[in-house]
Amino acid sequence: MNETDIARITDKIQARLREIKVQDQLGQDAQAVVELDQQAIGRLSRMDAMQHQAMARAQQSRRNTEILRLNAALVRMDEGEYGYCEDCGDAIAAKRLEFDPAASKCITCASL
Repeated sequence: MNETDIARITDKIQARLREIKVQDQLGQDAQAVVELDQQAIGRLSRMDAMQHQAMARAQQSRRNTEILRLNAALVRMDEGEYGYCEDCGDAIAAKRLEFDPAASKCITCASL
């Protein structure tokens, strides 16, 4: 990959990190503790609220994993190792990196 490709993908990663930050802010309320107040809401409503809370926490976990992967890709760029498989050392296909800029393995090693 040339420097233009790296700069374009870096911009794409930075944009995705900004999107995730916005999603994190929106998801904070959904992760709040569900209060036990039988007078305010019924048992089924509370169960529904708890299910929404669990889904919000799962989404947060997925966002955290994506943040880690994207930051690791930025580190690989700084170290000059971006675009090469961490297992076999071969170049990762440009289309794969375009689809998933955080990919750290070639398609062969990723499928093992």
